[in-house]
Amino acid sequence: MSGKKKNLLIVEDDLGLQSQLRWSFCDYEIGTAEDRQGAIALVRRHEPPVVTLDLGLPPDPGGVSEGMALLREVLALAPHTKVIVITGNDSREHAVQAVGEGAYDFYSKPIDPDILKLTIDRAYRLYELEMENRRLRQATPSPLEGVIAVSPEMRKVCRAVEKIAPTDVTTLILGESGTGKEIIARALHQLSRRDNQSFVAINCAAIPENLLESELFGYEKGAFTGAVRQTRGKIEYANRGTLFLDEIGDLPLGLQAKLLRFLQERIIERVGGREEIPVDVRVVCATNQDLKELILQGRFREDLYYRIAEVTMTLPPLRERPGDAVVIGRALLDRFAQAHGKAVRGFSNDAIRAIEAYAWPGNVRELENCIKRAVVMAEENRITVEDLDLPASSEKEVLSLNLRQIREHTEREALTRAVTLVNGNLSRAAELLGVTRPTLYALLDKYEMRN
Repeated sequence: MSGKKKNLLIVEDDLGLQSQLRWSFCDYEIGTAEDRQGAIALVRRHEPPVVTLDLGLPPDPGGVSEGMALLREVLALAPHTKVIVITGNDSREHAVQAVGEGAYDFYSKPIDPDILKLTIDRAYRLYELEMENRRLRQATPSPLEGVIAVSPEMRKVCRAVEKIAPTDVTTLILGESGTGKEIIARALHQLSRRDNQSFVAINCAAIPENLLESELFGYEKGAFTGAVRQTRGKIEYANRGTLFLDEIGDLPLGLQAKLLRFLQERIIERVGGREEIPVDVRVVCATNQDLKELILQGRFREDLYYRIAEVTMTLPPLRERPGDAVVIGRALLDRFAQAHGKAVRGFSNDAIRAIEAYAWPGNVRELENCIKRAVVMAEENRITVEDLDLPASSEKEVLSLNLRQIREHTEREALTRAVTLVNGNLSRAAELLGVTRPTLYALLDKYEMRN
């Protein structure tokens, strides 16, 4: 949608305020309506991404019945549109009701166009992310369909997968637990020339050390007590396909030497056997540990590290993927609602803020568990912040979502830096900030920064 001008519909019967908002939001292509009928006609024709809706519309300007009816019609016609309802200071209970029925947010008069525009921009950005995710999900299925990559960081990862997959280079995937390392490994397999062969995964941390060697390399009959028949190992089963060694950092030192020989020679010997067996396999490894630190501690072989890290990919944690948590959460909600037969169709506004504010130390795996639990426990048709049951946000996190405080903090910081840089010369400070001297004086007075 980046190539199209942004569309906004303003539903407001006060023509003076309507004109003021048109001038304030000049970077949007704006449609206006004064009543319910005009608004519905424009929604049918354009399905705008964002609508600002004054609840007090004629013929009931003193009430909210007309505005609430219009809200329901807009969401029925354009369920993905973000509606921001405008109310008087004495109508906050109606605004909360509107949000409960599907409005994106509410704003109380008197209107500060700058603050309202921040809310509109935020709603538009969320609309873009949701539409982009919807296009990805509706497109022809691909090996990367399990990766919801709306953030620049994950898009970079997906581009790297597409470049690496056609080759046979041994790949090391790094990232915190729960970031989706196995999904990326499967994508490397599906995009490779080996996609019609086996993808064999083994978790090196989940199998006891005394059993791991036979799991990897197999064993001959009689090799140990209980070995009643010849058994192939995971590496042999992956022949001509892809072997995924998860948690490679937990591989015992004794096995590291044997794995290194296999990677160098591409031959194995089963436990208790003498026959050398050639194996043609693509190897992908993953770990959430710092292998270089393990090398310094003597717990991981340096020569093995360089053998498995011909190409290294690092998956960013969810907290460093702006926008992804909400978009992934919506996709998970749809999946779990269908699986559990629940009529849950979205998140409340407070729930979205909570998802954005939370750091998700367990990454996508924690988000998945949280959404599944919320869908099961939800009693309404929208997931609430109570359903999510997330730890309370810190004061810093809450403040970071208050648009007025964000603006004030940024302005104060810019003023302080500019005045400091020019050693108190206000004319030069105004020039540096790109404002007039009277504007600078007004800002300094606003924040009580003038001597």
